[in-house]
Amino acid sequence: MESSFSLLPLIALSSVFFYALAIICAIREVMYSRTSQGSIAWLLSLFFIPMPTVFLYFIFAWKRLDDYMEVRDDISQIETDVLDRHTQYVDGTASSAWPVHSRVAAVPFLKNNTCDLLIDGPAMFASIIHGIKTANKHVLVQFFIIREDSVGRELADALIERAKAGLMVCLLYDDVGSRSLSDKYINRLKEAGVRVSGFNRRHRLMRMLGPMRLNYRNHRKVVVADSEHCWIGGHNIGEEYLGLSKEFGHWRDTHVKVTGPVALAATLSFSEDWQFATGKALQLELPSNFPKVEGESVMIMPTGPADIQEDCAITFVESISRAKERLWIVSPYFVPGIEVLTALYAAALRGVDVRILLPEKADHWLVWLASYAHADNLASHGIKVFRYLEGFLHEKVILIDDELAGIGTVNFDNRSFNINFEITMWFTSQSMVQRTEQMLLLDFKGARQTDRLELNSRRYAFRVLAQAARLFSPVL
Repeated sequence: MESSFSLLPLIALSSVFFYALAIICAIREVMYSRTSQGSIAWLLSLFFIPMPTVFLYFIFAWKRLDDYMEVRDDISQIETDVLDRHTQYVDGTASSAWPVHSRVAAVPFLKNNTCDLLIDGPAMFASIIHGIKTANKHVLVQFFIIREDSVGRELADALIERAKAGLMVCLLYDDVGSRSLSDKYINRLKEAGVRVSGFNRRHRLMRMLGPMRLNYRNHRKVVVADSEHCWIGGHNIGEEYLGLSKEFGHWRDTHVKVTGPVALAATLSFSEDWQFATGKALQLELPSNFPKVEGESVMIMPTGPADIQEDCAITFVESISRAKERLWIVSPYFVPGIEVLTALYAAALRGVDVRILLPEKADHWLVWLASYAHADNLASHGIKVFRYLEGFLHEKVILIDDELAGIGTVNFDNRSFNINFEITMWFTSQSMVQRTEQMLLLDFKGARQTDRLELNSRRYAFRVLAQAARLFSPVL
């Protein structure tokens, strides 16, 4: 009996502590909330079950990245200086035609680029490895996932060879996506002179003066060689991305290699992430000019949770709303918010040919189930929904009329639009738009369209599970 009474002060003290934290979280949620529905859910949970809600709130909702914004201010000045020295490459026509994209990206469309559409892993990996091996000044590599398998080792070998040749070589990985990387792998790179860092390595999850970072992942895939060539797209580094997985088989994905002035924008994006991760600014020798070619107009747009507004969502909703005849979207994870769904329904009502291409196979079951619920709702409203049958679909592509194509790392879900650090390449030239169209036409040939008969024949238990998974859309 005495021991029970002796615990009462401790229990009371713990309750006061957690309610105090809950009050702090609640005030912050009231002040910085983006949607009333989500805020009410958090406030009720904080009031009735402060423990463990306060921990969940710190991980999933405490969105404050002041230290990243400070780095962005530094890079913004560098961006201005770089643009001032390369004004001849600015495509004013394309930038004026897409003003929202230009404002969000901060760097306008740049012309005189040559683009190679890299379809699937073998083409992507061969191009990147060749680019690394032929670099002369610096190599910047950033991936969400790096596997310690034959593909990851080949990448490491190429980076080590360049570092030993005297080049500046930097490798940046996401701590969550690449959590399986061993110290042995990382130390081998460092010992050879490669600069290596995890994105949150300098920002510990449980540090007292800032948010927990587990939820804010760097999903970008960027490679830069000499700031003259860059590679951006959906692939990560691992055997499955080359179609070598027995579970997934053929891995359908898309990357783009661009040579030209837009590589400067890719360099600036990497530099921003690197300075945040390491606390050190990169000192790079940037090219002063580029060969004059009749090339493509390209924009590189990094987005993420440090944006003042939801820049990613704003840009994609704007793109959808501009479609007049055709809107084709390819995404492995399709869990859109209400603003995207509204824009899609409006496009369909305007008579736009709206097509959504999704994977038939699942790699994340909860997301896959939620995407089925959303896709079925779209199909029931006349939007064409296709399921890719020839392996696992992982590419992230959007095509608007004959005017604009976007290829990058953004999935159509809340995580990509509001939580992750992402990057997208936008193309306005007819050449890239037409090549993207031809690529997607082949993808649609390898897919089946969801029809009303299929919708009506779904088992009731499956529909219940899918709708239940859909409720988790804001955190998927």
